[in-house]
Amino acid sequence: MKIEVVEEGTENEIRESGLDPSEVADVGDLDDDGRPKRTEWTLWTASAHIITAVIGSGVLSLAWCIAQLGWIVGISTLLIFSCITLYTSNLLAECYRSGGTATATATAKRNYTYMDAVKANLALGKNQSGGRMNIACGLAQQANLNGLVVGYTITAAISMVAIRRSNCFHERGHEAASCQFSSKPYMIGIGASQIILSQIRNIEDLWWLSLVATITSFGYSSIGAGLAFATIVSGHGKRTTPTGIEVGAGITAAQKMWRMFTAFGDIAIAYTYSPVLIEVQDTIKSTEGENSKVMKKANIISVSATTVFYLMCACFGYAAFGNYAHGNMLTGFGFYEPFWLIDIANIFIVLHLLGAYQVMAQPVFGTVESCIKRRWPDSKFVNKEYPVKLLGLKSFNFSINLLRLSWRSMYVVVATSVAIGFPYFNEVLALLGAVSYWPLTVYFPVAMYIARKKIDRGTLKWFALQLLTMVTLLLAIAAACGSIEGFGEALHIFKSSLIEK
Repeated sequence: MKIEVVEEGTENEIRESGLDPSEVADVGDLDDDGRPKRTEWTLWTASAHIITAVIGSGVLSLAWCIAQLGWIVGISTLLIFSCITLYTSNLLAECYRSGGTATATATAKRNYTYMDAVKANLALGKNQSGGRMNIACGLAQQANLNGLVVGYTITAAISMVAIRRSNCFHERGHEAASCQFSSKPYMIGIGASQIILSQIRNIEDLWWLSLVATITSFGYSSIGAGLAFATIVSGHGKRTTPTGIEVGAGITAAQKMWRMFTAFGDIAIAYTYSPVLIEVQDTIKSTEGENSKVMKKANIISVSATTVFYLMCACFGYAAFGNYAHGNMLTGFGFYEPFWLIDIANIFIVLHLLGAYQVMAQPVFGTVESCIKRRWPDSKFVNKEYPVKLLGLKSFNFSINLLRLSWRSMYVVVATSVAIGFPYFNEVLALLGAVSYWPLTVYFPVAMYIARKKIDRGTLKWFALQLLTMVTLLLAIAAACGSIEGFGEALHIFKSSLIEK
């Protein structure tokens, strides 16, 4: 029996998933929301997606963060933000389903995106502000995700240049002035590869790329931590202090303050993955119970693994390079030999960022394509899938959609152009991250939890949640101020370099 539309909009839901409705043979092949049944992706694929999203090349800058804050404040900040992230991520996981009873049951309505969750759950509150907050959430999420894909393009290109420079230094000596290369050709190459990878239909089909990205993220983190540890064991570790870099020659009290603010922001942003959490949760296979339990386990596994690697890289890096640790242990300074190991670490960074780019871009792709499919539900250009078979093997089969091909390719071209035109964009990204961290990671999950549980104002729990919100807001403001100051310095340096040229 071919599928019949069991409720209004079901056929469109199937189309939005990328499948032809005629391919779904039976109502038993559908989940309770009318979409094709989620049967494959599990706790481990969800964990891989999260680790891909949360562990970026910024892990290599954590030694610099500890150098600004010192042993006590630095390590405490890492642990505190890991706890905040885990707690608010578990609150957000409960918001995947919403309904009139405000309970997470297998029959409640699914929310496919973060924006959907905000709109549905905040409508349960007394103020029923879901519509307004939905727009604010969308702006913060899209700014964060679109900024990240540009930043990943720049960072991956920097790592590719670092490989070429490492080989050049090895051949010509560490003082060779000619080992300077442009990153623009590499950005174009990364853009070309992302055009191909962006044709992957949705985040569910990214599991293999997320697996590769997860393995490589642990790879370059381990190499960085291992080299730092070897430096310590060999007796070449630099001076460290409990309070970090000291005010004196080369650094003023104001510079110390700005750097501390920036370090707080870098650590907070290093744990951020809430912009894609709901989308990742929507890939988990259906069970008789509520998949929020599976997602919470994935949160625990991912945040715990991330924290261990963060502490390794931060502590070993700071102990090795002291108060003057630079922003990137691998590409910025320090390690010239063994050059082949540095090359492997940078290759791992590139591979990880290729996967992270797609994990962050898929929610953007999905939002735009869902809107277009609702507007033109009968358009072949929008909906028709053209199957392609490779090597005669089913596992290599895929399909091409004209909307997906044209729109996603155009998106990658624009993102690559921005990366090429704004080489100091990573400073802009730090500001975007600082601004979007608070609403996406803390404010909306807490606000939705209060609305769902109907927590009354003035109760002890309400005060505790508001305290959490206010403290993280102050930290986000401080981080934003530090990012603005850093952006000003980067812009000044960029203008000076143009004048010299």
